[in-house]
Amino acid sequence: MSDSGPGPVTGGVSAYARCDTERALRGTGIVSAVIIDAHAHVDDVPALGWHMPAELLLEQMDAAGVDVTVIMTITDAPEVNPTALEMIRDVMDSHPGRFEAYARIHPWYGDEAEDLVVRAIRDLGFAGLKLHPVTTIAHPAEEASLRLIRRAASFNAPTLIHCGDDPMCTPLEIEQAAIRAPEATIVLGHMGAYYHGQDALAVAERRPNVILETSACPYPDLIGEAVRRIGAERVIFGSDAPGCPPAIELAKVRAAGLTAEQLERVLHLNQQALFDGVTR
Repeated sequence: MSDSGPGPVTGGVSAYARCDTERALRGTGIVSAVIIDAHAHVDDVPALGWHMPAELLLEQMDAAGVDVTVIMTITDAPEVNPTALEMIRDVMDSHPGRFEAYARIHPWYGDEAEDLVVRAIRDLGFAGLKLHPVTTIAHPAEEASLRLIRRAASFNAPTLIHCGDDPMCTPLEIEQAAIRAPEATIVLGHMGAYYHGQDALAVAERRPNVILETSACPYPDLIGEAVRRIGAERVIFGSDAPGCPPAIELAKVRAAGLTAEQLERVLHLNQQALFDGVTR
């Protein structure tokens, strides 16, 4: 996954054709009238080789016909960049209507981490929490992580957790957090990735507070199966841009065999409902 750090992301999107067909089909019922991308990154960390400016993301969004994107950093506040939340808020303010945000927080910072969750949602208008157990070495079901998940849930804000093939990130491990914080909405980012997709579907079937997010999932058929097994209202589109261009990620969702109504839910209505439910 791109937010685990495979390498730097720079440059534009000239290699990806502009999706004029998508715009032409809007209003026909074939594609969603509004598209929300639930997972992308904006950050600049020269020491780690990361350069992910908002301008690059906007190019990719426009090329794919994405209207609004949920952005977050690559680093985990307050580590590396103590003003990461303010940087993301500045990006939102510079491009009104194009971005929502999740606060990517390091659970090991205790009271400071919890205060950052509160500040992000209550004061800066963020829409959720992001946890990445690989970069923080914090299990999603350990008390330090649960503390942040529960705090986000107190605002009715979801927690997006990196969910794939990495240690501490498999669906079965994240399921323990869903069990211990039933009041929280847990979003499985990448819905199990390459080798744990079926586990992700099984977890979502067992846990009604779990939502699957499609970014970097390589299997359109699995996305379609998820909609059939748990319902279109619990699957949301994400790209993990700019590392995974949204045009490519959207093509996977469109190849999943969904109806127009199901696409509208996956590409727009489900994430919009998460936004609307947050107390901020």
